[in-house]
Amino acid sequence: MTELTAERARQAIVDHTRALAESAAAAGPGATVPTAPQWTITDLVEHVGQTQNWVAEIIERRITDPTQLPMEMAELPADPGEWQAWLSESAQRVANACSDDALDAPVFNPAADGRSGTRFWLAGMLNEAVVHGVDAAHTANRSADIAADIAAALIGNHFAMLTSPTWEMQRPESANALRGAGQTLQWLATDLADGTGAWFVERRPDGATWRPGRRPADVTVSGPARALLLTVTRRLPLTGRDVSIDGDTDLAQHWLDNTAHVSG
Repeated sequence: MTELTAERARQAIVDHTRALAESAAAAGPGATVPTAPQWTITDLVEHVGQTQNWVAEIIERRITDPTQLPMEMAELPADPGEWQAWLSESAQRVANACSDDALDAPVFNPAADGRSGTRFWLAGMLNEAVVHGVDAAHTANRSADIAADIAAALIGNHFAMLTSPTWEMQRPESANALRGAGQTLQWLATDLADGTGAWFVERRPDGATWRPGRRPADVTVSGPARALLLTVTRRLPLTGRDVSIDGDTDLAQHWLDNTAHVSG
């Protein structure tokens, strides 16, 4: 399984947020985001900047009690000309909050999955910057590069979220839909070695589980790590030209139809 260094993740948050801001400026504040049609670019920029500032405050204050989470959100500047600077500041703030000294400090982790709170939030903020960066780029008809190791780390984080101890509480309909009788799904990144680019999912009666590695499965979805990430986050269609499918396509599509990620 691909694991990023904290420094790599921090820098990627800053870089991908910068690219998001540039795409947002090119698209314009009123543009509808095709991959999130309930949002305009204004909504997307506000969401990303507010979330980064909110998470930074959680880590800065070392909040461990969910009843003490911040109640106020950062205010989006009224002038779109100020958005790039605002996003740059929010990205740098959350990257700085996730310093090496904070990585294992006591901080609330909503997934309760064994990670420290800061490590949980670091992965989440990287996902926000990368996936919503793709949303902004698509809106502006721009390309959005995602390095294979970044994409792979986010795929692992995605499956960790969907199988976390608290997923059923957060998304009960999703958790219930993902139960099964042993059906298996294999996701393979063709641009990474099997040890770092393979994710095996099993749907059990008591819930879905995942583990890294390659095993026989009822359906195998293969493609570059970037394409797999955008497929599991529902930014690319399963049956498009970016990935290949071997086995039960309906099983893979059902998984995707019931795995909306908490970050959009």
